[in-house]
Amino acid sequence: MIPLKQLFTSTLGRKYLMGASGFALVLFIVIHLLGNLTLYASSGDPINTYAAKLDGLGVGKLILEIGLALTIILHIITAVQVTLSSKGARSVGYDSPKSKGGPTKNTVTSRNMIITGFVLFVFMGIHLWQFRFGPEIEDGYTSMVSGVMVHDLYRVVVETFVQIKWVIFYVGSMFFLGFHFRHGFWSAFQSLGIMNPRWSKPIYFLGLVIAILLTVGFLFMPIYIYTTQGGVH
Repeated sequence: MIPLKQLFTSTLGRKYLMGASGFALVLFIVIHLLGNLTLYASSGDPINTYAAKLDGLGVGKLILEIGLALTIILHIITAVQVTLSSKGARSVGYDSPKSKGGPTKNTVTSRNMIITGFVLFVFMGIHLWQFRFGPEIEDGYTSMVSGVMVHDLYRVVVETFVQIKWVIFYVGSMFFLGFHFRHGFWSAFQSLGIMNPRWSKPIYFLGLVIAILLTVGFLFMPIYIYTTQGGVH
């Protein structure tokens, strides 16, 4: 067990925090995808109902959002610290390093985690600006679901994804998500010190499979809406 102080100041502690926050974000992404699958419904009622239930959490939703924001910030800070520390300590390139769980996966993806992470950070900012802080009920975006007036999030989504520029932006961003997740999933096991050398390849393959599923699951949504809702150039 790492002392609390060393958890935030030592390289090992920061790796633990990076891995733990990474797993938490993976869980959020999976839940987020499951909720967004309602966009494939024949009407906007399912996604609007889903959004209304989240809004109904009140303070609970705010607490979850703050927790998510802090988790993202923690992940970014520790990732940058660990990367800089690793580069500073490495004197012989990145040829064949070893770790507790076996050889490090030295790939184009692993060498560019900071870059893919930065792209995803920019993406999250734009995503929040469009859908979390976008048009609300006060702006006329309303819908009736089971006799109750709710925020018409579906309209916001459709108005966004009938524009080809946003479809391209979101599809491209999801590829970066897949690349980041592919190595990040395996790396989180390494960072938490729970990797057994025998598990390395299976876990890396599992990360690849999950990354593909998440990427495909998300990127087809804007394409589906664009093609079914009269998308324009």
